[in-house]
Amino acid sequence: MLSLTPDAARGALAAWLAARAEPGYRLAQILPRLWQRPVGSWEEATDLPAALRAQLGDAFPLTRLSCDAAQQSSDGTEKFLWKLADGEAVESVLIPEGKRRTLCISSQVGCALGCVFCATGRMGFRRNLSAGEIAGQVREAVRRDRAVKPTNVVFMGMGEPLLNWDAVDTALTILNHADGLGIGARHITVSTVGILPNLARLAQRPEQFRLAVSLHAPTAALRRELMPIEKKYSLPEVMRALGQFRRRVTLEYVLIGGKNDSLTQADELAQLARPVGALVNLLPLHPGGAPDLTPSDRPRMLAFARRLKRHGVEAVLRRSRGLDISAACGQLRVELEARRKVRAEEHARVE
Repeated sequence: MLSLTPDAARGALAAWLAARAEPGYRLAQILPRLWQRPVGSWEEATDLPAALRAQLGDAFPLTRLSCDAAQQSSDGTEKFLWKLADGEAVESVLIPEGKRRTLCISSQVGCALGCVFCATGRMGFRRNLSAGEIAGQVREAVRRDRAVKPTNVVFMGMGEPLLNWDAVDTALTILNHADGLGIGARHITVSTVGILPNLARLAQRPEQFRLAVSLHAPTAALRRELMPIEKKYSLPEVMRALGQFRRRVTLEYVLIGGKNDSLTQADELAQLARPVGALVNLLPLHPGGAPDLTPSDRPRMLAFARRLKRHGVEAVLRRSRGLDISAACGQLRVELEARRKVRAEEHARVE
C-alpha cells in the first residue's frame, strides 16, 4: 500500500471498502493515515472500529522502517540508520537551518557507481529500494516528531536515484501529492551523476522538481578518475542533456585538496556552468566519506568560489554539517557494519 501513489491507494481502498459495504466516509478517515497523519499500524487508527482495523491490517499491512541507530550533532544535524524488512539498512540525514528542515534520503541500498569520495560506493550495490521505502524515510521522520516535518527533501543519500527510476518516479509523486506528504515540487531535489535515459524521463515530468548534477570535475579526464560512470555517460553528453530542463540546474562540486580545487579548474568549471545558467554548489569533502582524500582548506575554497563569481557564475560554498557524527553518505552504515563484524569475530574466537 505504501508503495502506491495516493491516487492508486485511493482507488484500491475505495474498491475494498465498497466490497465490504462500508460507508463512503471511511475512505476519508483511512487515506490520511497513510501519509498525512501516518500511523505505525492500523491499530493506531482508533477513530476506526476495531474489526475494520484488523481487516485493514490483514489486507493492507503497513511495512515500517525501524530506526536501527540515530545520532545527533552539536549543530543540530540528525543521522538515522533505517533497518528494512529484509535486514538491509539505509541512511537519511535531517539538516535544520532556520525554518528549513531538509531531509536527505536514500534511493538504493549501497551504490554501484564507486565514486572515490563516497563511503556508500565502498559498500557496493545491494538492491534498489521500493517507492514505499524511499518515501517511508520521510514518513518515519514525520512519525518521530510531527512538529518538525521536513520542509525539503533531497535525493542525495545512498544510491543513484536515476538507476532506480520506477521507484523514484512513484516516490516523487507520493512526496509531492496533496494526499501524500504534500511537499512542494520546488522543495524536492533529485541528485544524479547523469543517467541520460532517465534524466530525460525526469525532465518530462510536469512538476517543478529541482535537479542537481554530481559533477565534481571540470574535465572528462578528471571526472573519469573520480567517477567511473564518466566512461558510460560523458561530461559533454551530460551537459548537453541539461538543456531539457526548464528549471535552473545545480551543479554539485565536492572540493578535494590537490585534485579539483585549483583556480584553473575553477575557470574550466565556469565554462561549463555559465552557458546553462547553473548554480554551483561547492561542498567541502566530508572527511568521513573518503579517509584517503584530503578536504580543501578554507582559503582555497573561498578563492575557488570567488573565481567562479568573477566569471559571472553564481556559486555557494556550503559548510560541512554533522562533523562530530557519522554524517557522510554511507558512513554510519559502513562503520556499524565494521564494528559488528569485529564483535562477531571476537565472539567466534571466544567460542
